[in-house]
Amino acid sequence: MMAVGVVLAQLISNTIWTAQWRSDYETRVADMSFAMANRVTSTVRFFVSLPNAYRHLVLDQLRDMGGTRFFVTLNKEKIQLADVVDSPAKTIVIDAFNKALRQELGEDTPISTVFSLPSDLRVINNHTMLSDLPERWGHQTLMLAPYNAPILVVQFPINKSEWLYVATIIPSLLLEDSISPLSKERVISLLVSLLTVLLIGITGVRYITRPIRRLGQAAERVGRGESVIVPVRGSSEEQLTAQAFNDMQQRIQRYLDDRERLFASISHDLKTPITRLRLRTELLEDDSSREAFSRDLEDLDLMVKGALQSVSDTDIHENQTAVDISRLLQHFAEDAKIAGQSLQLLGDNVSSFSGKPLALKRCIGNLLDNALHYGSTVTVKLTLGEQHLSIEICDDGPGIPEQQISQVFQPYIRVAPSLGHIGGMGLGLSIARNIARAHGGDIELCNLQPKGLKVSLVLPVQGSDW
Repeated sequence: MMAVGVVLAQLISNTIWTAQWRSDYETRVADMSFAMANRVTSTVRFFVSLPNAYRHLVLDQLRDMGGTRFFVTLNKEKIQLADVVDSPAKTIVIDAFNKALRQELGEDTPISTVFSLPSDLRVINNHTMLSDLPERWGHQTLMLAPYNAPILVVQFPINKSEWLYVATIIPSLLLEDSISPLSKERVISLLVSLLTVLLIGITGVRYITRPIRRLGQAAERVGRGESVIVPVRGSSEEQLTAQAFNDMQQRIQRYLDDRERLFASISHDLKTPITRLRLRTELLEDDSSREAFSRDLEDLDLMVKGALQSVSDTDIHENQTAVDISRLLQHFAEDAKIAGQSLQLLGDNVSSFSGKPLALKRCIGNLLDNALHYGSTVTVKLTLGEQHLSIEICDDGPGIPEQQISQVFQPYIRVAPSLGHIGGMGLGLSIARNIARAHGGDIELCNLQPKGLKVSLVLPVQGSDW
């Protein structure tokens, strides 16, 4: 935005300045042109007033003396000259000369006014170049080397058989091109200004946004379960934001601690009445009623334990350290082999991954338990990249219906009994995903063909942006 503002300001100011300069320039050109036109008119008036017999004598005397401010000849014909000058001020100069000459000669006199250069100028006739004449004739008047200024040539018939030929040097100031808002010098000035503003702007913006980046990094670490205190310093706004962030973090931690204590209290308070109800159930004489009460109490006890497990497995208070993921998976594979199940490990060797050991063990364990529960053969593939670690768990089970994939991560959601497997409280995937997200990662599910399920656990590598 600063760069665009600088460019627009430069363009607008240059446009205004150029318009003013062009107006002043045109005024100066018109004034100088009328002054020169009046001097040429005086010369023309002098030669027109001379008798025919004296005109050539006067011209010869002028040539012998080295010329005058104007190069004047009397020619038998109109000399054809190429107009080689193209300038916005050209029209102003020609109009000034034509106006002055027509006031002297009359409106009906045919007047030819063109611009030429000394190297292309023809004189006396259509075959003689200015450079062919003796040096004293025209050098002092029209060929002031190395000055190669444009020459204005005025021709008009002075009588039926002769044309008066008047040539004079036009100062280059009269024929300069109008200044452009995007001339080379102004483009360079604009680029220098733009570069300076960009350097200062980038440095300033980075300095101003540094507290925001620091706050964002702290929020990312807090989201992974770490405790971070943002230093309260800088401007009043920065201090206010940092203090608010620290207060928010403390309130969230108090909420989590209160929730943990609440569930612990609920667990303690519910165990005693559940135990008393079980004892009273045993005293019932009706077998059907006793069995019904027992089933209800078992379901109630299972639900309480599941809720407590969900809280305890999600709120893991431990520091991050190096975790040997490959060794952890190897332990799971050995346990599966003892249980008569097949668990194959493929991919990279990951011996040092920064994370919470117990949390990662529970997360991966829940995913493997589901895979081994629904499938007979499970394959685990490790892929370590620069930005993230990927753990793909594939089984040959029945998979999950597509309409239920987005729901199985919710607590107490279990796969339909029609798949042939019943059991659990439906908390494993929910706990696993909460742990993955606490590490800055996530879990995705995808059905395989013709059967099976692929679970992708993706975790960010320490120091990468997730």
